[in-house]
Amino acid sequence: MEETLTASEAMFTANNLWIMIATFLVFIMHLGFATLESGLVRAKNTVNILYKNTIVPILGLLTYAAWGFNLMYPGEAAAGGFIGFGGLGISMPEGAAGLIEYADGNYAYWTDFLFQAMFAATAATIVSGAVAERIKLEAYFLFSFFLVAFIYPIVGSWKWGGGWLDTLDTPFYDFAGSTLVHSVGGWAALAGAMVLGPRLGKYVDGKIFPIPGHSMPLAAIGVFLLWLGWFGFNGGSVLSADPGTVSLVLVTTAMSAAAGGLSASLTSFFMTKTHDLSMILNGILGGLVGITAGADQMGIMDAIIIGLISGTLIVVSVVFFDKIKVDDPVGATSVHLVCGIFGTLAVGMFGELASAPQLVSQMIGIASTAAFVFPISYLLFYLIDKTIGLRISSKAEVEGLDLAEHGMKAYSID
Repeated sequence: MEETLTASEAMFTANNLWIMIATFLVFIMHLGFATLESGLVRAKNTVNILYKNTIVPILGLLTYAAWGFNLMYPGEAAAGGFIGFGGLGISMPEGAAGLIEYADGNYAYWTDFLFQAMFAATAATIVSGAVAERIKLEAYFLFSFFLVAFIYPIVGSWKWGGGWLDTLDTPFYDFAGSTLVHSVGGWAALAGAMVLGPRLGKYVDGKIFPIPGHSMPLAAIGVFLLWLGWFGFNGGSVLSADPGTVSLVLVTTAMSAAAGGLSASLTSFFMTKTHDLSMILNGILGGLVGITAGADQMGIMDAIIIGLISGTLIVVSVVFFDKIKVDDPVGATSVHLVCGIFGTLAVGMFGELASAPQLVSQMIGIASTAAFVFPISYLLFYLIDKTIGLRISSKAEVEGLDLAEHGMKAYSID
């Protein structure tokens, strides 16, 4: 005789299934990052980029299981909500279904862990592109370990773990991570690019010499994979299968991405009189990052406005970073840092939460993240540079990291 699920059991199953599907979509974003970054670097560094983007989810899963999950979602917050720790490892909570109290019974403990672990690795992936073509592999691994294992979970705990940003009079709001994921990675990326210095031949005698990537088809594929994955990134952050909220989030996500691509394309053409594919691709990503903090709070026109501003910011930011000689081969700082900051501010300027107190709380969240992540990332890169060395030799940079560090080529054409 078949058993009939109760309404609550059916809802739990639907919620859990949707978050697992969202987890799969976030996982595929790592392929998107790998493809995008490999397309925007030179062919001689393709294996290196792919290797880095392969190791990051590995580090993310292992360190998040070892302690990161319990560092981000502490049993008890300590030090005024700035840091807490719930113990080593992950273990089944009480109850056969593995329900977690703070999720209101919406989904299982293991589903939550895996969904959050996919997020954890994303911050380090952001850094990969900004330091491409000149960082030692071991140095990148070491920094990524500290970022994924400590920096990201600590900042995440301030809001998502119930820490001090979540207990402000007007709580800081970051729905899916414009600050807690993207700006964390963006500040770290900026620190890495500054300590490393530019690639050889990028800035010579006061002039900027573009170093084009080797495969725009790969870059385009990467962006579309990321756009697809973002439906899970934002849609899964509803933390239930509520049809109204999930549908709204998917629509605001799509609209902001489209508006970001459009405005980046138009702004780029206005400034350069060329139709730059890399700008429209990064514009899409800028729109996605910009909407992420408030995707569940925005109306359709709000999302379009956020996307339009984000896409314009991408172009202006890329030009700005080149002028101050911060060499970012893939535009990661522009996409994730600049649009992450704007997207976080947008919560206080548009949509359901728009107000002066909310805007102040958003500023506090941005400033505190910057004050923690950038200095500690800069110090880590500096210490790595002074110990094992951060940058490859000039000879290896000219030869390419694929041969210098991997002993192989990405392409072999007879």
